[in-house]
Amino acid sequence: MTPNLPNENEYKSSISGQSVMVLLIAMTLGVLAAILVLPKWVPDLAESLSGPAPKVFWYLSRATAFVSLGLLWGSMMLGVGITNKMARLWPGAAAAFALHEYLSLLGFGFAAFHGLILLGDQYMRFNLFQVLVPFATRNYSPYWVGLGQLGFYAWGILVASFYVRSHIGQRTWRLLHFVSFVVYLGAIVHGITSGTDSGLGWVQGFYWLTGGSFLFLFIYRVVNSLVLKVERIVPSPVKD
Repeated sequence: MTPNLPNENEYKSSISGQSVMVLLIAMTLGVLAAILVLPKWVPDLAESLSGPAPKVFWYLSRATAFVSLGLLWGSMMLGVGITNKMARLWPGAAAAFALHEYLSLLGFGFAAFHGLILLGDQYMRFNLFQVLVPFATRNYSPYWVGLGQLGFYAWGILVASFYVRSHIGQRTWRLLHFVSFVVYLGAIVHGITSGTDSGLGWVQGFYWLTGGSFLFLFIYRVVNSLVLKVERIVPSPVKD
């Protein structure tokens, strides 16, 4: 997501509401199929599905958390790439915007699954109220989990803004997308503080790689904007 995109007529929302429903249904059916089929192929997974406290719900929640954050990172990278004109080199401005929107929507779907699947976890024992209401998970990191829940709802507003862009106006749409930076930062903090596997090397590498690359591109965007503003204010010397 990005706070500063070109003219509205140049970029159109390419994902209909019907496509959103089909996407979410396909994701749900895919996960259910994996739960039914994979245990026959992977014995360890079969064990995680059995017993008084099956771990599969926690595994699925953690897996979809990383997928969701990775998709959010990809959407953010494309958004900043559009604003600093880098996306015009590859894959092209229109394609980059379509991917920017699609990745954001897909990541939001995985984030929803990440939270709702915990209803089946017997260790956390979250109820629907605790999953949906920020800071209601009193028995497990209420503040850090609540931060993730707030970020999820803010993300939902940003995703919805793709479909009301023509009604709220280009300026409002751009200002609204400043929130995307807060959502991304909140998602990383939520993952680090709430994840039981945050101490693992590959998990830390994931956070460093995605967060560091986005920070680099963001700083480049800011510096490039400042340089362009200075060039407009200070005229170039006239050669004789």
